[in-house]
Amino acid sequence: MRQASFSFITDTATMCIYDLGTLKHRLQDTVDWWSIPEDELAEVNAGHCLFINLGTDGAYDVDWSLNASLSEGERTGEEQIYYINVPTGKIFMGAAEDVTADELEPDEACEGVLLELEPGSYACIIWRENNRIHVTMEPSVKGSNHLEDLIRI
Repeated sequence: MRQASFSFITDTATMCIYDLGTLKHRLQDTVDWWSIPEDELAEVNAGHCLFINLGTDGAYDVDWSLNASLSEGERTGEEQIYYINVPTGKIFMGAAEDVTADELEPDEACEGVLLELEPGSYACIIWRENNRIHVTMEPSVKGSNHLEDLIRI
């Protein structure tokens, strides 16, 4: 099992998790393309990105773990499993304002973290305790979502 922590600050009250390869088609798009609910939901349902609406701007601490059982950890029991595709194995986890757009991609200068994972699909459970966000991921055969609403925690 791999696990680590990091912190980030958001001015858009949103965190994102995605493989850099899945949003290459958004590289020429405007910086706020994902703020259009239909576009955000389409990318989430395709498994290209998880946008996690946090409700407020500010500083957040994130604890993430890989290959932990999705049943481990102390959670509220109201979490949902979300799925993402990871074709290149290069994952960004951090503030949504750093998502691929306007000919830019996240790099080491962004607040957040760049991870190397085995390519494939991943199941994710995300939950929150105050300003601490927990992300648990494990490989999955499923790589898309069928949500009707945006993700809010």
